[in-house]
Amino acid sequence: MEEQASGARAFEFHGTWREFAPIAFTNLLLTIVTLGIYSFWARTRERQYLWGQTRFIDDRLEWTGTGGELLIGYIIALVVFGIPLGALNFVVQALAMQGHDGGAALLIIVIYLALFFLFGVAVFRALRYRLSRTFWHGIRGGSDAQGFGYGLTHLWKTWVGGMALGLMVPWAMTGLWNQRWNAMSFGPHAFTSDADWRPVMGRYLLYYLAPILLVGGGVVFAAMFAPTRAQGTREEVMQSIAVAAAIGYFIFFVVLGLIAIVFYAAYFREVVSNLSLADLDFRFEARTWDWFKLMIGNFFLVVLTLGIGFIFVGYRNWAFFIRHMNAFGTLDLDSFTQSTTRRPGQGEGLLDAFDVGAF
Repeated sequence: MEEQASGARAFEFHGTWREFAPIAFTNLLLTIVTLGIYSFWARTRERQYLWGQTRFIDDRLEWTGTGGELLIGYIIALVVFGIPLGALNFVVQALAMQGHDGGAALLIIVIYLALFFLFGVAVFRALRYRLSRTFWHGIRGGSDAQGFGYGLTHLWKTWVGGMALGLMVPWAMTGLWNQRWNAMSFGPHAFTSDADWRPVMGRYLLYYLAPILLVGGGVVFAAMFAPTRAQGTREEVMQSIAVAAAIGYFIFFVVLGLIAIVFYAAYFREVVSNLSLADLDFRFEARTWDWFKLMIGNFFLVVLTLGIGFIFVGYRNWAFFIRHMNAFGTLDLDSFTQSTTRRPGQGEGLLDAFDVGAF
């Protein structure tokens, strides 16, 4: 059987916040009562709903991961990586107290490099786990790679990307995205990714130069409009300067955050639009203004509800992602046989240890 993905949207999301609300509030209550332990099962319930409300071409997705897998992965990550790194931290302090500053500095560098390596491994294995638990037409994805090679690449590309005063960061980001997805597959077909860093370089330069322009503009503004002793007492002048500095500090980070969204919107369109699976080409169609509405909506949702609204952020992010995803090309369902990649036995525990989302 052959399905045509062009024309109608390939991805659709059918969920509503009214249906999701009982799941979100129950998860919040049980997570509080169990002192956080239920969070692994809460995440599973949330994914079961979000995946189940997502249709790709002619069938809905299915999340088959379990809370127990996530808990086991978290425990393994703490025992295998967290405890040794904690012990090394005590060794650093002992060396410093004994006057071995050179040895302590060397060990700090080793820990620093190890964290970059482990973070890369964590991102790779989290993506592999999520593909292995995502089913469509009874078929799943995955990867046979363990992620250690990707961890090394993440280490050196992050380091090189920071060289040249950070100007190679887009090159590192797109290169890592390509390597990560080129190691993944769904059914018998491998993903192919060929994103290019050059189309997003202009927006990155805008983000890169923004702090310089903002600080320079602030200095010029202060020189022109700073209050003087002739406008009040010394205390009044100092209060005016403090208020102006606080407002300038707030404006600096708000504007920088908005410019970061401008860059990330272009980056995400570039990487997703160069991702393929068999004869399917993916597209991400959200513009910068769409990202602004998502981020501003999430911000006010959390602030105006005193933090409780955070339980809906995952729902909003997933709905935003699916509603702007599309795919073009042809899909031969008869060629989609079950994946033969190894199913990981535990969840994205290492990424949980870093407290970072993978998607």
